[in-house]
This record gives sequence, C-alpha cells and structure tokens, in this order.
Amino acid sequence: MKVIDTDIAEVKIIEPRVFGDARGFFMETWNAQVFRELGIDATFVQDNHSRSVQHTLRGLHYQIRQPQGKLVRVTRGEVFDVAVDMRKSSSTFGQWVGTLLSESNQRLLWVPRGFAHGFYVVSESADFQYKCTDFYAPEYERSLLWSDPTLAIEWPIADKCQLILSEKDRDAVPFIDAEYL
Repeated sequence: MKVIDTDIAEVKIIEPRVFGDARGFFMETWNAQVFRELGIDATFVQDNHSRSVQHTLRGLHYQIRQPQGKLVRVTRGEVFDVAVDMRKSSSTFGQWVGTLLSESNQRLLWVPRGFAHGFYVVSESADFQYKCTDFYAPEYERSLLWSDPTLAIEWPIADKCQLILSEKDRDAVPFIDAEYL
C-alpha cells in the first residue's frame, strides 16, 4: 500500500495494491498489521454502507463524545470527500482537506477521531463504505454547516444543480457556533 500525505498530517490517502487481470481485480482494503506499519493503529467496531444519488451532500458530521475514526472508500461512483479538524488543541484546528474517491482510483481515506466528515456525490450515484473505530451515538452527533464561509470548502458542486441535503444538514451550525473536541 502507498500512503499519500495531505495538508493535515493525520489525514491520509491510501492507495492499495490492486491486482487485475481478465477476470477482474483483487485488493486488500484492511490489514491491521500493514496499517499499523503505516501509522494507522485502529480497531474497528462498525462497518457502514450508504448509497446516494448525484448532487447529494452528506455531512459534515462528527461526535463530540465517542468520536469516530473512519476508513472510507467508494465502491461505485465518485465522491468528493472532506475532513475538517475539530480538535481545539490541534495546529490545524478549523482546516479541511478534500479528495476525490472513486471506484476507478480505488483510494481510501483515513479520517482520524476529532474530525467532521462529509462527502458530495459527483457521479450519477455512489456507494460509500466506511469502517468506524467507535459506535454511532446519535445523542453525541453534531452537524457542521457544509457551506460555512469561514471554512471555505471548495466543493466541486455543479453549476445550477439542485443540491440534495437532509434536514439535519440543512440545519447544521456554522463553525464559529460548533462544539469542538
């Protein structure tokens, strides 16, 4: 596996080795020993899978207690994936990184605990799968406003598209009013 550093040291893009032939392909997406050697020492307790249609934006979500580290990937389609540092004590507090994840680039993104996370579906639809280091705790979940001008996230939203948001994401709070970790 190859690790690509981002502007936030703890957030990593991972390119797995893909073995392909006329039958298709094989790749290993999780191996505790290999990831530990890459500096990602995580124990996962929950796997999730979502399917979303084009122009859906999910996030930015995080938990103020039981924060979740997430290893995310796209198995069908393409998304623009974003992580925002919510850790007050961090030198990158309030900064974000974003990357395209797709079935064709087969990249994974490591989003450590203490980050808000979200994605925008670029393709016609997308299957998004992720492993979590802690259980979902709705009472601790918070939503950060995806369009906050303070964060200035450069979402690749198509001109004149009808963005699809949940009520929770429409009602999300700006960064200045958010609860931090």
